[in-house]
Amino acid sequence: MAETIYDVAILGGGPAGYTAAIRAGQYGLKVALIEKSEKLGGTCLHVGCIPTKSLLFNAEIYDHLKHAKEYGIEGLGEGQVNWQTVLDRKNQIITKHVKGLDFLMRKNKVTVVSGFGKLTGPAKNGVFTMAVDGKGAAGIQAKNVILATGSDAKMLPGLKADDTILTNIEILSLKQIPKSLAIIGAGAVGVEFGSIFRSFGAEISIIEFLPRTVPNEDEDVSRELARNFKKRGIDIHVGAKVETVAKTKTGAKVTFTASDGKKVEKEAEKVLVAVGRAPRTEGIGLETTKIKPERGFIRVNEWMQTDEPGIYAIGDIVAGLPQLAHVGAMAGMMVAAKIAGKYARPVRRERIPACTYTEPQIGSVGLTEEQAKEKGYSVKVGKFPFSANSKASIVNAHEGFVKVVADSKYEEILGVHIIGPQATELIAEAVTAMELEATVDEMMFTIHAHPTLAEAMLDGFGAVEGMAINV
Repeated sequence: MAETIYDVAILGGGPAGYTAAIRAGQYGLKVALIEKSEKLGGTCLHVGCIPTKSLLFNAEIYDHLKHAKEYGIEGLGEGQVNWQTVLDRKNQIITKHVKGLDFLMRKNKVTVVSGFGKLTGPAKNGVFTMAVDGKGAAGIQAKNVILATGSDAKMLPGLKADDTILTNIEILSLKQIPKSLAIIGAGAVGVEFGSIFRSFGAEISIIEFLPRTVPNEDEDVSRELARNFKKRGIDIHVGAKVETVAKTKTGAKVTFTASDGKKVEKEAEKVLVAVGRAPRTEGIGLETTKIKPERGFIRVNEWMQTDEPGIYAIGDIVAGLPQLAHVGAMAGMMVAAKIAGKYARPVRRERIPACTYTEPQIGSVGLTEEQAKEKGYSVKVGKFPFSANSKASIVNAHEGFVKVVADSKYEEILGVHIIGPQATELIAEAVTAMELEATVDEMMFTIHAHPTLAEAMLDGFGAVEGMAINV
């Protein structure tokens, strides 16, 4: 019997890979999905987005319960966290969605191949051969290949992850809540775990090399998060260079040079290293193709096509795109459509939402105020505080604001930056508005239900013209 030739072979079963597989299956393509782990889902489902947000939800509920009397709920006593139950719930959510992915593979007739996949060279007679666990010609044959191998947490030089020095993997399986936690890095991962464990009572120190927290966000958002974190008792050091991390009898000691040049020592029971992620492209056979990675990242064109015809790259391994699950997933859908000859359009960098699930939450899309000015726009800015929003009062979440950055000449919406309640949900409206090229004027006349947090968006757009209703 002739060996099966697939329309597409996908290397990696995380959000980018499995989404591409599902969409390709929906188009009627014959799909092989190669995954080295026993379970589909990748970093995001097992040790990233999903378990982290599960813990954040637990932390949010716990924070609400601390104020139960204020809501007229009495008799609960002093709440205590059952950490094992928190972990069990997190694991149940993961298990549920792993089973969901297995079902979706069967539903869409995707062949799942267990093993480490590797390119063996360019296509021959229009067909690629993927070795699986070194089986060479006995591997997978396909007309197109999608690389979606994901990323690993970076570690500081000289350090190795263990039960004291943690990455996103180890911190999600701690046997108990640490009394103190030092976090190196104030990007999304660092501030999210800082928020979680502060809610659960840990002493938190955050050490960031760059001049501000969440440095990819608008400066006003960074400033507001730092203010809120300090209000919550989180110790923040920005512009700080870590010199050493040394184990102690009770945990570890982080020594760093502060922004004023002074040496500072922070001792903690645990240390989380959250300094970014490195693309996972070693050992997948890139050297047998025209693909020349740069620091492990793969260059692609607007259609995610690599320098080797017929091979695409999506997700965390792509140079120049943010390492976000939803970016990889959309790229996967787009590539599947392209291969199937269906309608598709490229992923636009300025239309990608970024979400950070701290308390308060952050959601943003498009240009920051500084970036817009650097690009030469004549900028108008509108800012509306959640303290003036009635639904924010109802849910007792007054912190933060909606900030709209617009072009003063054409009323084009250049960016929207939200910090406050449900910011990660509200940002979807801004993404939609920008995708449809709505202007500030058009959004000012878009009806928003009352009372809702979404009304803050209406007032944010109105604020660009100095015409917010509720301030």
